[in-house]
Amino acid sequence: MTADNQSKTSDEITLKELLIKLGNGVRFLLSKWFIILFFGIVGSVFGYYYATKKRPIYTATTNFVLEDGSSQGGLGNIGSLASIAGISLGSGGGDLFHGDNIIKLYKSRKMVKETLLSEVDFNGKKKLLIDTYIEINDLRTNWKDKPNLKNINFKEAATEKNRIRDSIISNIVLDINKNYLFVDKPDPELSIIKVDVKSKNEFFAKAFNDQIVKNVNDFYVQTKTKKSIDNVNILQHKTDSVRLVMNGAIYTAAKVTDATPNLNPTRLSQRVAPVQRAQFSAETNKAILAEFLKNLELSKITLLKETPLIQVIDEPIFPLQVERFGKIKGALLGGILFGFLVIFFLVASRILRKILAN
Repeated sequence: MTADNQSKTSDEITLKELLIKLGNGVRFLLSKWFIILFFGIVGSVFGYYYATKKRPIYTATTNFVLEDGSSQGGLGNIGSLASIAGISLGSGGGDLFHGDNIIKLYKSRKMVKETLLSEVDFNGKKKLLIDTYIEINDLRTNWKDKPNLKNINFKEAATEKNRIRDSIISNIVLDINKNYLFVDKPDPELSIIKVDVKSKNEFFAKAFNDQIVKNVNDFYVQTKTKKSIDNVNILQHKTDSVRLVMNGAIYTAAKVTDATPNLNPTRLSQRVAPVQRAQFSAETNKAILAEFLKNLELSKITLLKETPLIQVIDEPIFPLQVERFGKIKGALLGGILFGFLVIFFLVASRILRKILAN
């Protein structure tokens, strides 16, 4: 017999032995069917019990459309005409954020912390959302034996620095971002953004969703338009100042005339010089005022152009969408899990006994 034939024969014997071992393993498991069934039933009971005790998860959802104010649209035509005339409307603060960055803004520590420290009305009583979070997760019970945590107050967190309190807030922010807050764009080609807040407490889910949507959207709009608003305020202040000076010059000319009603013709310098000086000042400030008014209106157009439009489509209302862990599902999963664990244990113990016997 050649070496190749010996190799083929060896392979056939190995395959045969493998099939025999698999058959023996199946017969072994069938012989233990009562044990597997028993633990499968035990697992089903545990799964059913877990399903009855597991609290439902409430989901508060907000959908809104974000139209970036930096897009040109109809006002872009006005900007083009102004450019032809040699007037620059500027870019305001529109390039600070792009539309997709608002999703990252929702997950930022600043926004989540600000939301947690917001007061909401719960059954006629004002309380912080972070205190509601602590009650939901029963953290006070874990802190009762720790003097530095037992009486900690979060109402001063927005104005006073405290290392322990800030550390707790940071941990809560991480948990919120991981297990509570979910923000995404269901369709990348559309500008619709979806904000989900999941919690075991229905009130917390809705209140946190409402508050973080308000905080983030307000911050987004303010930041996008901050530079344009500052420009409008500066121009408005200068316009008002020039108008005040111009009005003062006009009143000065009138007062000089009133103060010299029957002036001696040889004393005309007492009237003409002050009047002409006041009139010149008034005419000069009038020209300056016209330029300021033009620039002020253009700045207001720029502000309007760069203000993003955030239109809420759907917002959470009671009762919220609820996810429950089904009792039948729990029983099936528990039975299957325990069954696999028993099979694994029986197979492993049989292999171990054979190894020790050899």
